[in-house]
Amino acid sequence: MSARDLATRSCKDCAPGSVRLMESQAAELHLQIDAAWERDADRVIRRVFTFSNFREPFALATQIALLAESQGHHPDLEVSWGKLAVTLTTHHAGGLTESDFIMAAKIDGFAPA
Repeated sequence: MSARDLATRSCKDCAPGSVRLMESQAAELHLQIDAAWERDADRVIRRVFTFSNFREPFALATQIALLAESQGHHPDLEVSWGKLAVTLTTHHAGGLTESDFIMAAKIDGFAPA
């Protein structure tokens, strides 16, 4: 599976009791997204985007929020001057699921490199 494949998929509904990925599964999917995403084992993936103003991180956060609503999968977004930090995890699963990597691939599709 490639990043392009991930980006064309839809996030799955994550209900209480969802099962998180095993470390090996998370590691394999991590290879399919931009290398700027940092992974904390099977718990979270995080990427920080840097900018030279406040408007751009806020605009990217808005794009991600609209995507999140359409996918039903919501990252934690931290906006500050010149920076947007995006953290993905599936709270109901207590860690990473395939949906987190799908969201990351979709974000990679429109976010600045």
